[in-house]
Amino acid sequence: MSTGSSPDRRATTDAVSGGRVPAGAPRKGAAAATGAAVEHTGVSRGDAERLPDGRLKRVTRSYVIRGERPDPRHAQAWDKHADRLVVEPPRTTEPLSVDPGFRFDAAAVFGRTAPLVVEIGAGSGDAVAAHALAHPEVDHLAIEVWHPGAAQIVSQLAHHGLENVRVIEVDAARAFATMFEPGSLAEVWTFFPDPWPKAKHHKRRLVSTALAQDVARALRPGGVWRLATDWADYAWWMRDVIEASEHFDSPHAGERAHPEDPAGPGHGGFAPRFAERPVTRFERKGLGVDREVRDVIGVRR
Repeated sequence: MSTGSSPDRRATTDAVSGGRVPAGAPRKGAAAATGAAVEHTGVSRGDAERLPDGRLKRVTRSYVIRGERPDPRHAQAWDKHADRLVVEPPRTTEPLSVDPGFRFDAAAVFGRTAPLVVEIGAGSGDAVAAHALAHPEVDHLAIEVWHPGAAQIVSQLAHHGLENVRVIEVDAARAFATMFEPGSLAEVWTFFPDPWPKAKHHKRRLVSTALAQDVARALRPGGVWRLATDWADYAWWMRDVIEASEHFDSPHAGERAHPEDPAGPGHGGFAPRFAERPVTRFERKGLGVDREVRDVIGVRR
């Protein structure tokens, strides 16, 4: 999650999309907790991905990873609880990749059949942890590419004793093309992804027609894609992506219009604030500089 104008190292990607294998073993150990940040630095450098034959392929990413280590407390929580709370999928050639044959088996992971909510770019885990506490009958998967953030999520889950959340470190925009069975998700959340405000960087934005296609495939009929941003141009962009998709209905068409909306001063299309999303420090940062937070909802047809 991010509210600033510069790219946030924790957002997920807006890049290319990609035999069935098990849900994968959790990552474990201090070496993984500290080494992942170093590995991630190599993933994003130059926006290049190494192919199996050794050649480099240029990809467009919406995140920038820096080689930061987790807070020591969070690293300790990771070492102690990652075996139970972190899903480690089979990879291809990069640390944040997912083997195209991998399917997230929620029933096997959680030991039950329950609605599944997936948050893309879960940050420090405030939203997913709060929802999991309030809804023990719902299962959750937190996707995060920034390892210190993933470690903080694990720390939160352990602190609250939450058993209905798992964490996975993957490039979500690419993983969504294959990682979930069609119609298996109840909701998908994308809160405060990096705005990439410069026009030349718009291709890096996480929310795209391609991601909308993949999210729609994973959602069950009536499932909800919830989005939020404090960047006006990105809010209009998100709204336009939802309205342009043949797979989503926009239940708030015409609502909360803005006079500067490029689609027209009466167009609207924005939802009430999602009451179960806690106000995080990122949202407070945006509100502190007078940026309006806008919510967008797409309902799967």
